[in-house]
Amino acid sequence: MLVRTRYDDTPARSFNAAEALPSGVEVLPLALLRERVAAGDLARPARTELHQLVTLTSGALRHCVDFTEYAMGPGSWLWARPGQMLRWGDLEGAEGTLVRFEGGFLDPDTAIGVCADDPHAPVLREPGPEDRTLLRVAASQLQWEFTGADRLPLDLRLQVLRHLLGVLVLRVASLPAPGGTGSEPSEVYLAFRDAVERDFAGTRRLADYAAVLDCSPRTLSRATLAHAGVPAKEFIDRRVVLEAKRLLACSALPAAKIGARLGFSSATNFNKYFHQRTGRTPIAFRDAALT
Repeated sequence: MLVRTRYDDTPARSFNAAEALPSGVEVLPLALLRERVAAGDLARPARTELHQLVTLTSGALRHCVDFTEYAMGPGSWLWARPGQMLRWGDLEGAEGTLVRFEGGFLDPDTAIGVCADDPHAPVLREPGPEDRTLLRVAASQLQWEFTGADRLPLDLRLQVLRHLLGVLVLRVASLPAPGGTGSEPSEVYLAFRDAVERDFAGTRRLADYAAVLDCSPRTLSRATLAHAGVPAKEFIDRRVVLEAKRLLACSALPAAKIGARLGFSSATNFNKYFHQRTGRTPIAFRDAALT
């Protein structure tokens, strides 16, 4: 599990970062996570290349995903996806389960059904009493099979784990997001959102996206306001700032190189852009994120 330190390019150990899982999935009680990983490593911001599902059975936990803190209680489910920034809160007194899995472990139909690759999917889910029971049973079955390494041949065991994980993520994905409107996003918004995700490091100009999508900037702004609550240009800027924050908090890249990676012509332009939208310079943000 490798992340980079803030001072150089030497990899440093961290639980949150990418690691190949021998079976493609891992199920850990939070009590075992506390034993395995130092609290300082858990509290360090890091990006993951694994899906991470967290649920609590008792206690409380404040878990940070992409610089937003989520308050979890018993029955809550949190799904952090590859590429997002994670920072664990204090695990003392929190009991539950962590399920980590590689993106390719789910069967393709299930991955499509749960929108596994959607970086805009809700992070926190709060099930009702009936769903809470079904999820608890699904998680328990997955954990039981994961710890029973000697009961089945490896190929059969992986098939069972894949099916049980599929049941669990399908149930989690079907839960309503807290505060969600339930309205379906328009095709224009979805096309714009996908284009920004693909090209935000190449252009921040709304006119460029309008040209690619063959519609007017005003149409894009109406669609984005209707579903995301912000104008289209701000939507682009927020995505650029998010990536800058991820790189500042989770890599040792100098701010100038981060700016260049995000398409800025100079370190000065990047610093000004970042400061205008966050109220901090990139270096000040990095210092705060790592304390």
